[in-house]
Amino acid sequence: MRELSNFLLGPQIHLVVRRDYLYEDALEKLSGELNLKLKLRVQLVNAAGLEEAGVDGGGLMREFLGELMRTAFDPNRGLFRCTHDRRLYPNPAVSQLPDYGPLQAARQYTFVGRMLAKALYEGMLVELPLAHFFLAKLVSPGRGDLDLHHLASLEPLVYRNLLFLKGYPGDVAELGLDFTVLSSQLGHSTLEELKPGGASIPVTAANRIEYMHLMADHLLNAKLRQQCLAFRQGLEELLPPHWLRLFAPHELQVLISGAQSPVDLEDLRQHTHYEGGYTADHPVVRAFWKVLEGFDERQRRLLLKFVTSCSRPPLLGFKDLEPQFCIQSAGAEPGRLPTASTCMNLLKLPEIPDESMLRDKLLYAIESGAGFELS
Repeated sequence: MRELSNFLLGPQIHLVVRRDYLYEDALEKLSGELNLKLKLRVQLVNAAGLEEAGVDGGGLMREFLGELMRTAFDPNRGLFRCTHDRRLYPNPAVSQLPDYGPLQAARQYTFVGRMLAKALYEGMLVELPLAHFFLAKLVSPGRGDLDLHHLASLEPLVYRNLLFLKGYPGDVAELGLDFTVLSSQLGHSTLEELKPGGASIPVTAANRIEYMHLMADHLLNAKLRQQCLAFRQGLEELLPPHWLRLFAPHELQVLISGAQSPVDLEDLRQHTHYEGGYTADHPVVRAFWKVLEGFDERQRRLLLKFVTSCSRPPLLGFKDLEPQFCIQSAGAEPGRLPTASTCMNLLKLPEIPDESMLRDKLLYAIESGAGFELS
């Protein structure tokens, strides 16, 4: 109750959003908000236009931010694409999509950058696998332009072909290359010149290094510059640029999504508290930890995602998980499945003292893919 009281004190932003239009309403109402470091209180409106019951003590805000990030980075929305290894980066052709022009796209990238910064500012973990070159742009000085070697994380085949070209022992001119690149967007192919008059300039042994660097610059920088600069602008409104520059790309990913290290059960146990009649010595709680000891790493991560919405532990351990991991009794109903309130990192565990039955119920719950609920 003290945490709720503290959250409700002081200056804050009161955000009213429709449950079915979280992203659209947040974009409209938060894009002009001058100080996103203020506490954010969320009020949901249902499909009938009625405010839903409940007071946001911080958990609803965190759940809202998590869902907002998942929606914004969904490749089906068009702002982001996936690399060959399923990592996210800004869509280079976003301005050609029906719902986006250059100004609208820039506004949305700035907004998404701000909201990711808000999640980081609040100490939230968000399961967003970002492309290495995109992370590098976010922590690089200046405009964030990158060199040829970063192309490996965007277009690995093009990168390998360019390295082949660099070491090609034969007559480079016979390869029939010129200073152009074929781009395919929305089903249409266009030929773009890498330099003025590039269509009439053959690639030779003498100019192949220039060709390699121009190709990399075109794919990594020219086609993505406006999107990445807009995203960085939003990110840096809450997170100072000099702070971001302290981190390598992979370190920024850890700050966003948590550590890749295995789930430390002993650390989790030490930083778990109990409610609803459960204690560390309760038979159901003891059975729960025995079940987790028998889980493999994949199953432990699924449980963590089920309860906290992120499958990775915090960078410095579960002492930094906010709110603290909690197990609450869901009553003596053996047929009931475990449920979770991810906004509060709360596992609602039925009183099932039988270890085998508890294991089956837990596995069914965490592997079935629970739906998103804010209430």
